[in-house]
Amino acid sequence: TESKYHRRGGNLKTRSTELGSAVTGSSLTTGLPASTAVKKSVVLSSESRKELAKQVKVTKQERRAQIDGRYRYLISRLADGIDLSEQQVEETIISDEKFQIIEQFLAPRGLKKLLFFYQDVLQQKLSASSRSDGSTNSLPQKKLFITMGSTEDFTGTCAFFLRTSDEVITASNVSQEVNFGMFDCINGNILQGLEFFLSQIMIPALKSQQNWGAVKEGLKNSQIQEFLYSVDKFVGTLSSSTQNIEDKIQLTKVDIDIYVRNLQNPSDYITAG
Repeated sequence: TESKYHRRGGNLKTRSTELGSAVTGSSLTTGLPASTAVKKSVVLSSESRKELAKQVKVTKQERRAQIDGRYRYLISRLADGIDLSEQQVEETIISDEKFQIIEQFLAPRGLKKLLFFYQDVLQQKLSASSRSDGSTNSLPQKKLFITMGSTEDFTGTCAFFLRTSDEVITASNVSQEVNFGMFDCINGNILQGLEFFLSQIMIPALKSQQNWGAVKEGLKNSQIQEFLYSVDKFVGTLSSSTQNIEDKIQLTKVDIDIYVRNLQNPSDYITAG
């Protein structure tokens, strides 16, 4: 285009060059063919992926080095609870972007709870660069991940750790200072899962508890009895709520044709009404 207009008028050559530069950017000024620019872009993205993979590897190594007896206790409880190997749980934890939540939980005066969800999560099987049409497949896969419990929907199993005090957690006292538990979101019903956990696990454990700390009378103490009564009442409320949600109004199916086939005039409609 420049050569063509150069013979007819210098002003057109200048406009053409400026317009081309504005549209195509630096690739025109460097004189690189389009195919070469694309290849360079692909090479750069490939190098970026390699650098990212390298950084991820370093991060995982640093996290793995942090794993001591406290972490081993958490890992062993999770492995036993959700039927995964300890190696699988460890690899999942050090790969999780919320790994620092575990550190915050184990720290002096740290978080009071540590939650894990184990449930189906949509995972992309193929990246856009690995398929000719640029499409991806998202398939549900079971995944264990750290959560605060407020950002992800709960649809599977919840494994939780609770601190019993603000004491410094060490490898020697972690089993006393940290409680572990699990409950399922049965058929997508969180209330039913929580009701089962409380009624079948927690309440029987509380009622068989002999040592209530400073309360010497134990189960005979009026405050302990009131507490257990409140827990029983709460479980009853959960059960009623579950039934109210499930027991929908069922309207009897009626054969409308029997009533409308003989309606011929306005008076018939009034009578039917």
